[in-house]
Amino acid sequence: MEAITAAVSAFNNKYWYVVMALLFTAGVWFTIRTVGVQVRMLPEMVRSVTAGSQKGFENDGVSPFRAFTISAASRVGTGNVAGVAIAIVIGGPGAVFWMWVLAIIGGATAFVESTLAQLYKQKGPDGFYGGPAYYIRDGLRAPWLATIFALAITVTYGFVFNAVQSNSISESVQANWGVSTTTAWIVGIALAVITGLVIFGGVRRLSAVTNVVVPVMAVFYIILAIIVLALNITEVPALIGLIVGHALGFQEVAGAAVGMAMIMQGVRRGMFSNEAGMGSAPNAAATAAVSHPAKQGFVQSLGVYFDTLIVCSATAFIILLSNPAYGDGEALGMAVTQNALQQAVGAWAGPALTVIIFFLAWSSMLGNTYYGEANIRYLAGKRADAAITVFRVLVLVCVVGGALGSVALVWNLADTFAALMATINLVAIIPLGGLAVKLLKDYERKLKAGMDPGFHISDLPEARNVALWQDTPETAPLQK
Repeated sequence: MEAITAAVSAFNNKYWYVVMALLFTAGVWFTIRTVGVQVRMLPEMVRSVTAGSQKGFENDGVSPFRAFTISAASRVGTGNVAGVAIAIVIGGPGAVFWMWVLAIIGGATAFVESTLAQLYKQKGPDGFYGGPAYYIRDGLRAPWLATIFALAITVTYGFVFNAVQSNSISESVQANWGVSTTTAWIVGIALAVITGLVIFGGVRRLSAVTNVVVPVMAVFYIILAIIVLALNITEVPALIGLIVGHALGFQEVAGAAVGMAMIMQGVRRGMFSNEAGMGSAPNAAATAAVSHPAKQGFVQSLGVYFDTLIVCSATAFIILLSNPAYGDGEALGMAVTQNALQQAVGAWAGPALTVIIFFLAWSSMLGNTYYGEANIRYLAGKRADAAITVFRVLVLVCVVGGALGSVALVWNLADTFAALMATINLVAIIPLGGLAVKLLKDYERKLKAGMDPGFHISDLPEARNVALWQDTPETAPLQK
């Protein structure tokens, strides 16, 4: 097992330089092309996430907010708690700075990929669906690459990332009630049962659960973080200085990684957490019934900020207040955060975090499973229903396996598959990004004209092979 972990880690250490270059190139390029959409359109992001479903299509898709919670369910999970801890312990405080940077520039990438997913979405008996496989096939006209992506995301989210979430829940429980194989088995089987009850109910049952669980648990966690910060408010300016100073080389931290290794930890954990550019959130974005593709692009950009700038930052401050030991490559992510919380507010915080991380990680499993199902539908075509049933059973097997697995191996595998997914998606959206930029301009033009922007395909004739958005009264621009 140690040899496999070492081999996977060695691959990641080299290949992630390629992924990091792609992420920053795409983020900066899309920020320039959209004139900083992720900053200047923040009011529209807030307005879009609270908007209702498109009139006339309420039964064909979920609301923008429900689509947001499906993606947030996948984003807000162990990456925000265990992942941040791993980044800090291995890479030092400066890794948090690079998570922030990736989130800010990644907001533009998230807008582009989710807008493209809306443009190329499909309509099935259960509602709208879509994602990178569809815009790669229809927009880029590269069905072979779409198939590779669909396979990659199915394995990554359905199996590997679900094992990560299960592993973190199991680790958290064992940190409070003792490490044992029996405990791990109990956790794994219990998770498999409750996950099965939801995922076999389809996207509507899944979104109904995430619609409640994600906001409530995220708010509880943020409140817990606010309590910790309030008790240590005089230390916060120094923490921010520590993060920025270490990232820019003004301060050194004994034992922590420096230079590219520090940046790498921030980028890896940042992308695992907010998923901007990875091609996962577009699968959720495509399910929404909105009147203009750009609206769900705004929603998913907001999701990146919520995930990293709020939830991940909360975790970072909690951990840094505990003065953790840096440079320990064997450190356990969840245990670090739990110990920091208990040190700050008392022993009760350990079980409290276990409950929070249980619901956040479990909701991530639900979101992850939907991403896999959306791409099984692409791969299997007319036989999708049977294939999805098999897929769901395999997901439950991986949930049990993750609870029993090694922390280091599970996280290294997550990095490997995330890197492969991101590479394919970024290679696709860079040439297709011009369509998203034109959709943004179309949205802004209609907004300035006093409309609630709507879209129909005649507004963007250069878009090829678009299945929906035809010239109908429902998709025409709506007057205020």
